Amino acid sequence: MSVGERVDAAVESVVHRSGDSARRLWEAERVASGERVQVVVGDDHPMFRDGVVRALQSSGSIEVIAEADDGVEALAAIREHRPQVALLDYRMPGMDGAAVAAAVRRDELPTRVLLISAHDESAIVYQALQDGAAGFLPKESSRGELVAAVLDCAKGRDVIAPSVAAGLAAEIRKRSVPDGPVLSPREREVLTLIAAGRSIPAMAKELFLAPSTVKTHVQRLYEKLGVSDRGAAVAEAMRRKLLD
Repeated sequence: MSVGERVDAAVESVVHRSGDSARRLWEAERVASGERVQVVVGDDHPMFRDGVVRALQSSGSIEVIAEADDGVEALAAIREHRPQVALLDYRMPGMDGAAVAAAVRRDELPTRVLLISAHDESAIVYQALQDGAAGFLPKESSRGELVAAVLDCAKGRDVIAPSVAAGLAAEIRKRSVPDGPVLSPREREVLTLIAAGRSIPAMAKELFLAPSTVKTHVQRLYEKLGVSDRGAAVAEAMRRKLLD
C-alpha cells in the first residue's frame, strides 16, 4: 500500500473515531481477557515522557513495559520486549524515531512504531512513513488522542492526525509528479544554457550550431516540458529536477 493510500485510510479512521470511542471499543473487545497493549515509550525529555507514560497507563488498556531516552535504547527495548507498539519522539539522540522504525521493519520485528513530534513538516512525515512508521502525531495531542492512537496502532491501523494530513496530502501530490520527460543530450545542453540566460545567438556560438537549429531544439524542449517561454521552461525543469 502506498503512503497516499495509507494516509487516506488513516484519516478516514481518525475522522470517524474519537479518542473516547476508540478507547471504549477496545475496552469492550478486551475486557473479558484482561489483555492490555504493551508499549515502549521513547523521548529524550523526561518530563514529557513521564506525562505520556501516565496518560497511557491511566487508560487501563495500555501497559508501558519500558522507557527510553534515546533511539538506540528504544530499539534495544523493542528487540528485548517486542511490544505491540513503540511510541517514540521523532527527534532523539543517537538514532531518530524514523531510523528506529526503519530498523524495526528491516529486522521484521512485530512492533509497530508510532512517532510523535513537535516538528510536523510534511516532508518529515512523508519520509517517516516511507521508512516504516505506522503513524505520526503532533506533541500537542491530547491524552485521549494519544491513547486512541496507540490502541488503533496496535490493531494494525495507520494513524495520521488530521492536523498533519492536509500538508502530507500536498507532499504526496508533489512527489507524485511524473518523472521528467526524456531529453536528448543536446536538449539538456540547451536547457542548461537557457537557465544560464544565454540568447539564441550565444547558444548557437557555444554549441557550434546554426541559430535556426538552436531554435528548433528550444521549441522541442518547450513541447516536452509543456511550456511556452524561457521562464516557464526553467521553472518546470527545476520542479521536475532536470536541472542541478
